[in-house]
Amino acid sequence: CEEEGFDHQFPMPEVPPPDDLPSELALRRQFAHLIPEKVREKLTRDRAIEIRPLQVINPFAPQRLEPSKQNWFRAVAKLPDERVWHHCVLAYASDFGLLGTSLHPHATTYYSRGMQVTSLDHAVWFHRDFRADEWLLYSMDSPSATHGRGFNRGLIFDRGGRLVASSTQEALIRRRV
Repeated sequence: CEEEGFDHQFPMPEVPPPDDLPSELALRRQFAHLIPEKVREKLTRDRAIEIRPLQVINPFAPQRLEPSKQNWFRAVAKLPDERVWHHCVLAYASDFGLLGTSLHPHATTYYSRGMQVTSLDHAVWFHRDFRADEWLLYSMDSPSATHGRGFNRGLIFDRGGRLVASSTQEALIRRRV
């Protein structure tokens, strides 16, 4: 049951619209020859979620970056109107890229040699109605990494700028010795 009450939110960042950006999959396919053969097929196959990153990085040659990033995403196929489908798809998609945000300042990715990386916990809060088969902006940051852990959080906005969901994730991020 929805209740009337106080209403405020952080503003959506000003970013280019998704129509102006290439998809992550298109970029991977364009540079497939640079992807190690053992993961090439996995990284270039069709997916149920389309992602359009605002900042393109090479995960096999990472550079030191600020602990933040933004992606547009949506389900590739039209979803039923029932709210539960949209919540499930957003919860699933909210795991894409969030953990890696805490690796940016360390010029490291999942694919860096000797890394042990996994999600320890992940939570999502739904604030307003939305459609997961329409473009959503995922603005992610990592305010802290210490003692082999990276803390990540995300804000998810619809194209109209409404904050529709928030997420957090703690990750194990350590170099294996």
